[in-house]
Amino acid sequence: MSNKISKLSIGLLVVSALSLLISIFVPIWRIELAAPQYPEGLMLFIYANRIGGNVDIINGLNHYIGMKTLHSNDFVEFTVLPYLISALILLISFSAYRARKSWLYISFAAIAVFGIAAMVDFWFWEYDYGHNLNPDAAIIVPGMSYQPPLIGYKQLLNFGAYSVPDIGGWLFVLAGILLLIATLKESGLFRRSSKGKLNFWAPLLISTTFLFSCGNTGSKEIALNSDQCQSCRMTIVNGKYAAEIATVKGRFYVFDDLYCLHQFMSNNEDFDIRSIYIGDFQKNNELIDAKKAWYVNHESIKSPMGGNTAAFSEKSTADEFALKLGSKVLVWDDLQRK
Repeated sequence: MSNKISKLSIGLLVVSALSLLISIFVPIWRIELAAPQYPEGLMLFIYANRIGGNVDIINGLNHYIGMKTLHSNDFVEFTVLPYLISALILLISFSAYRARKSWLYISFAAIAVFGIAAMVDFWFWEYDYGHNLNPDAAIIVPGMSYQPPLIGYKQLLNFGAYSVPDIGGWLFVLAGILLLIATLKESGLFRRSSKGKLNFWAPLLISTTFLFSCGNTGSKEIALNSDQCQSCRMTIVNGKYAAEIATVKGRFYVFDDLYCLHQFMSNNEDFDIRSIYIGDFQKNNELIDAKKAWYVNHESIKSPMGGNTAAFSEKSTADEFALKLGSKVLVWDDLQRK
């Protein structure tokens, strides 16, 4: 059996190496902080060799809650990382030059180990900065830590922290997927069609599906008696009337009443909304898709901010409830016209 790899796999190796080369010069990760006093948000960009963005402002805010200030020189990673990425680029380029399966497999294993190690190191870095707080800080919240999310969204006091890969990070993901495809192809794991030709798209489809499945595409449970309504700032205590907006970026905004949700949407018409959820009136704190729910509006339904609307997951239940009140069943579009 030949140890040589195909021209297609060589091409995938070359593109992977170029992707990693570009990642050295662009942000690999970003953490975005949003709060009412910073409507445009604060950005922290993590490059291979430094931290960028609104570092001075974030350091000033962190000082009040006892977090250590961020300085690129304090991180040994920023000294080592460019060399490690360069080593990966050389390894992958050499694998393309040698065009041997063994070197391809080594390259894929190397980038996989690198990715796992980088994420573990990033998590410990966040943990240290979020938990190792100055006991003499101006603002101390007992039991509170400020560790940002590894990936996704997390509420930290009045700040929403959003952590995701930036251009360089996605280039790393691309390089890993291309190496995975080449590895699967050369290992003979591709399914062959009835004509005996290699089905190239199977691993690409699997990899892409896996990548997108890592994102949060559902709702986030509302913490009753803790989370505050994004609109009226009241603490949410009744999940039967609660509502939630999920953005395309993965942020969640919660509300104590349908009225507050509508107020927020009318004041933020350009908001990049992915999904809207509403509390199921039959459950204490269970969210359902707002656009698929059935609604009953009546003055006897006493919701926190006067929305006076109950939502149901089943039309039959909504019909029965509406009949008792002498009202009628509405759908989401009906509520938008009220």
